[in-house]
Amino acid sequence: MKLAVVGATGLVGEQILNVIEERGFKFDELLLVASARSAGKVVTYQGKEYTVITAEEAIAQQPDIAIFSAGGASSLEYAPKFAEAGSTVIDNSSAWRMDPSKKLIVPEVNAKSLTKEDKIIANPNCSTIQMIVAIGPLHEKYKIKRVVVSTYQSVTGSGKAAVDQLFDERAGKEANMVYPHQIDLNVLPHIDVFQDNGYTKEEMKMINETKKILEDDSVKVTATTVRIPTVGGHSESVNIEFENEFDEAELRQILAEAPGIIIQDDPANNVYPMPLTSHNRDETFVGRIRRDETQEKTVNMWIVADNLRKGAATNTVQIAEYLVEAGLV
Repeated sequence: MKLAVVGATGLVGEQILNVIEERGFKFDELLLVASARSAGKVVTYQGKEYTVITAEEAIAQQPDIAIFSAGGASSLEYAPKFAEAGSTVIDNSSAWRMDPSKKLIVPEVNAKSLTKEDKIIANPNCSTIQMIVAIGPLHEKYKIKRVVVSTYQSVTGSGKAAVDQLFDERAGKEANMVYPHQIDLNVLPHIDVFQDNGYTKEEMKMINETKKILEDDSVKVTATTVRIPTVGGHSESVNIEFENEFDEAELRQILAEAPGIIIQDDPANNVYPMPLTSHNRDETFVGRIRRDETQEKTVNMWIVADNLRKGAATNTVQIAEYLVEAGLV
């Protein structure tokens, strides 16, 4: 197994390497790949020194799997070149997500759709992933009619510079502004760029990716995505209307038995999912499960996951694990 991690020196790339080590993903050879300006840098990983190489150098070595976390432009340029060299690419950017010829994968929900012919596999948006982990098994049982989701997303979703802005503002220092406004002691109903329809690109990602992963265009989704001053962990308030009636105890049992989910739902003892307790965890946490008393066949829930782990790094490594276990690489 020859494994390449493209964008290895970035925030998500570093998390991918952490997850590979923690989960014991086995490889015989590891290629750490980054931009030309990072090439030649020496990285110590699992007690061994690796020299960072360029994408061109990695392509020449024909890795079996290439995990990409280097941004959309790099993915558009280099993913096809890796695929032509025989690699199976798992891409973290938005470059291929809505390409009808590419699979968009959350392993707990739709990994079984993968085949040997899938040479570029897309990793969904972080906020979409954690929601799909929770609603996927419910759609299978009750058929989802409509989803209303409001997100509360960590600054880590914008990268290291956004984390620096938050802490510089908190310390009273002049900050390099990643966001159009102060983020400390503030909430921004604005993630990514606004579209002509008034929604942000992040909101449209959640809407379109959910339909694609569930393979059901009849599912209606509306989203409001919000940036909050937390570090590590996205939270979501999700209201789900089903086509079919549900029993609340059965619904809870389905979630409890679904892979990748931990139920934290004991309001009497103040137990519910929080970003603080999801930090550095791979699971998706679900709580505040309650029937919507204003509308039939509708449930409310609160979903939290670490956006750099399950929302990015862990999901890609899980896809790689599935490819190996299923004999697809």
